[in-house]
Amino acid sequence: MRTLCASTLVGEFLVIGFASLVAMRLGGLPAGTVWAVGGTAMVLCLLLCGVLGRPGALQLGWVLQIGLIASGFAVPAMFFLGALFAGLWWASIHFGRKIDEAKARFAAAADAA
Repeated sequence: MRTLCASTLVGEFLVIGFASLVAMRLGGLPAGTVWAVGGTAMVLCLLLCGVLGRPGALQLGWVLQIGLIASGFAVPAMFFLGALFAGLWWASIHFGRKIDEAKARFAAAADAA
């Protein structure tokens, strides 16, 4: 699960960076504000990659997804991209758990044999 979630977060890191450039150029927002918010979100993505195994990390990831969707008020395309990444986040958690369970069953079967 950690690998899938980390991959999603790295993709979000890139999207947030590009969306910050768009917001600065087309949104008419001050560059300092855009980079304070966007930069914080980008750093959060990278830090979250490192703590995915700890309690509360997945919930913090959901907060990040909500923030990404809310950034659509500055850059309207982010409503779509935020929803897309929220879906990817859900899929990373859901299918990542299934993969982890299958690996555990396979390891238990190999140990039993």
